[in-house]
Amino acid sequence: MITQLLRSPGTPEVGALLRRWRDRRGVSQLELASRADSSARHISFIETGRARPSHTLLMRLAEQLDVPVRERNTLLVAAGFAPVFPETPLNDPAMETLNGELERLLAAHDPNPALVHDSLYNVVGANRSLLALVTGAGVADHLMQQPLNTMRLTLHPQGLAPAIRNFAQWRAHLLEQMERQIAVSGSEALAGLYEEVSAYPVPDGPSEPPATGAAYALPLVIESEGRTLSFISMLTTFNTPLDVTVSELAIETFLPVDPETAAALRDLVGEVRPPAPGPGSR
Repeated sequence: MITQLLRSPGTPEVGALLRRWRDRRGVSQLELASRADSSARHISFIETGRARPSHTLLMRLAEQLDVPVRERNTLLVAAGFAPVFPETPLNDPAMETLNGELERLLAAHDPNPALVHDSLYNVVGANRSLLALVTGAGVADHLMQQPLNTMRLTLHPQGLAPAIRNFAQWRAHLLEQMERQIAVSGSEALAGLYEEVSAYPVPDGPSEPPATGAAYALPLVIESEGRTLSFISMLTTFNTPLDVTVSELAIETFLPVDPETAAALRDLVGEVRPPAPGPGSR
C-alpha cells in the first residue's frame, strides 16, 4: 500500500522527522553532515533527541534533504521554532499580481490546453482550450464541480477515461507520477487521493495503444467531438518559492503532437465562449 511510505500518526520530535526525511532520501548521517557542514555525531544526537538543532542548521539540513516548503515549517515547529514560510491563499490581495500573470500565461497558451493545479491536483486555473477539450469528451457533471481535480477527472470511468485511447499507458504514467510525489513529499492527503483514484474501475478500451508521431514522449491520445487528438504534456513549477501555496503550484500545458490536433484545437476554442475560472477564483 502506498500509505506505507508515510509517517505514522502523531507528532514526532524533530529528530524522528529528520531521520525519516534522511531515510526517504537514502542519505547516510555522514553524507548529510558533510553536505550541511556539520558532523555525523551531531546529526546522530539530533535524531536520537540528545541534541537540539539550531534554526540555521535545521534549515541547512532541510535544504540538503530537499524537504518541501510545507514540511520545512513542520520541522521548524517540531524543533520549537516559528514557521518561516507563509501560506497565502490565492484569493488574498497579496496574490493579485501573481493571479493576473497566471491568467495571462494561461490565455497565451490558447489554443493549446493549459491549467494550473496545486499539490493535490486541484485545478485553480484553466484556459478556454482546456475547458473545450473536457466538454467535448463528455465528462459527467459531478466531476465538473469545484474544485476540479485532474486525477479524478482523468481516471474516473465517468470522466475522461473512456475517451483516452491509450488509457492503460496514461493511467500507469499518472499513478507512477503520484507515487514519486508521495515518496518525495510524504503527503498523507496525496496518498489518500492515490488510493482513491487507483481503485477506480478501468473502462473497456482498445487492447493496443494507437500509433502516434510522438516518439520523444508518451502522448495523451483522446477522443473529443469525434476527433482523435494527440498531446504531450509539460509541467512548469516556480523556482525557489518562499510561500507554501506558490511552492505547490504547477502549470501543465498540453502541446499538439501533429498538425491535425493543432487544427482541431483551433476549431474547439472557437466553439467555447465562456472563459475558464482563473487562479484565486475558488
